[in-house]
Amino acid sequence: MSAKVRRRRRLVVLAAVLVIGGLAAVLLLPLGEKAVQEVTLPLRHEDIIRQQARAKHLDPALIAGVIYAETKFRARRSAAGAEGLMQITPATARFIAHRSGGTRFRESDLANPQINIQYGTYYLRYLLDRYGGNETLALAAYNGGEGNVDRWLVQASKRAEQFTVDDIPFPETRAYVERVEQARSDYRNTYAHELGL
Repeated sequence: MSAKVRRRRRLVVLAAVLVIGGLAAVLLLPLGEKAVQEVTLPLRHEDIIRQQARAKHLDPALIAGVIYAETKFRARRSAAGAEGLMQITPATARFIAHRSGGTRFRESDLANPQINIQYGTYYLRYLLDRYGGNETLALAAYNGGEGNVDRWLVQASKRAEQFTVDDIPFPETRAYVERVEQARSDYRNTYAHELGL
């Protein structure tokens, strides 16, 4: 076989490899994007989120944003004893169980995604109602506690000022509110179909 024929065969093989490789890349690109999305902006339990959003009249993207900010959809127990996807403390869970008429609540229930999201959305709805629908205040209370938010509101009122996210004195809580709001926007844009938006 002449050098010219060998060279031509190598070029044909190289062209075939490039074409097949390019085709594979095009076909696998959506899978790669999905894998990256799963790491950077995960979503699980969307059926429960949709169900609880309807039941509690909440934006499902907001619920997903809270879960993302709390645990990035990896249920765990915090150092403060908060449990599950929405990081509900046993004390908050007992408060919710009492308010909602729950009589068989056990702390171990908080590890169950259905119950955890149900309790977390109940609490989120309660906070939104308590603070007149003000999402910034509700999210600040979810993270920093109602007592702190109430105190901040009194201080703002004494100064005759409107309370905004920039007025939250706890850097962690201020960052939390901003993180939830950004995640809410990201979930709305990325998972509109899955969240029923």
